[in-house]
Amino acid sequence: MNFESLVAIKPKAVNSAKYGCVVSSRIRFARNIADTTFPGWATQQERKEAYVVMTEALKGLDITEASYKTELVELDAVEKQVLVEQHLMSRPFAARSEGCGVLVDRDKTISLMLNEEDHFRLQAIFPGLNLKKAYKHLSEVDDVISERLTYAFDETMGFLTSCPTNVGTGMRASVMLHLPALTLKGQMKPVINAMTRLGYAVRGFYGEGTDCLGHLYQISNQSTLGESELEIIQRLERNVKQVVTAEMNARNKMLAHDAVFLNDKLGRAYGVLKHAHVISSQETLDLLSLIRLGADLQVFEPEVKKLCEELVTKSQPAHLQLHAGEKVGVGERDKIRAKIVTSHLQSLIPPDTI
Repeated sequence: MNFESLVAIKPKAVNSAKYGCVVSSRIRFARNIADTTFPGWATQQERKEAYVVMTEALKGLDITEASYKTELVELDAVEKQVLVEQHLMSRPFAARSEGCGVLVDRDKTISLMLNEEDHFRLQAIFPGLNLKKAYKHLSEVDDVISERLTYAFDETMGFLTSCPTNVGTGMRASVMLHLPALTLKGQMKPVINAMTRLGYAVRGFYGEGTDCLGHLYQISNQSTLGESELEIIQRLERNVKQVVTAEMNARNKMLAHDAVFLNDKLGRAYGVLKHAHVISSQETLDLLSLIRLGADLQVFEPEVKKLCEELVTKSQPAHLQLHAGEKVGVGERDKIRAKIVTSHLQSLIPPDTI
């Protein structure tokens, strides 16, 4: 699979109406090879040697069939950023080159980063609230690799990782949530505080160190030691469902008591996205979030929700440069973004009044 084919694959639809504000679920494993210098302390030559060992171990795996795989030195800056925007690699990893590589399966559900912070960063992303499904699929890959390589593991501490906060299971479970009602009504701060007290990190669209864009939040476990993988997943699911309930309650209150406010927000989002000539990434994501909310509330046609999810990715800076076929500045990107968004939403029917 080449880079163009990978980019052309559309994300799968969210398949759960009950937890419709859950965009996606992600499971990530951090693994290192025993008796081998971890990437952060390795010389360039040591990283290259470890990379050869890892790629040999991955040969013949089911996920390598018809997959996209490459060394980072073969990607330019835009191509790396495209993979970041699709949540297939981390931002810090995109800055690396020699002795590093990425492998993505044919459906863009499983990706492996080689010589990131750890030798292996394995991740699985599935739409909706599907943490157990993501864990099952990633565990199958992890089990095969562990049969071919010996992981750095301690009987007391568990999996050994570059960052002490990952020691133990080496697993991070996270859920991406669309929370426009809580955000618009200024209720996200108590939610974030509550999640923090329970031992969770609440981050923005691209994870650690990023801001909230498009009313999208990632909630993930911070503790990887002292609980089993399934216990971590089950606890996260329980708490995510509470956040979903809070979002649904906030939406119901808006419908009951702030219909004019909500109609105004949806109408303005519709007008700008249908007729904009210049639009920033931040504004696009925030307005697409409102259109998606309108679809959830049956103000817009249900299929609009899927279109909004696609436009969130297509409107990102690197995707726009890939679309243009050349490096373009911020001003030109804002024009290209407006053309793409307005062309995709031409058939969008004006919102009904709630």
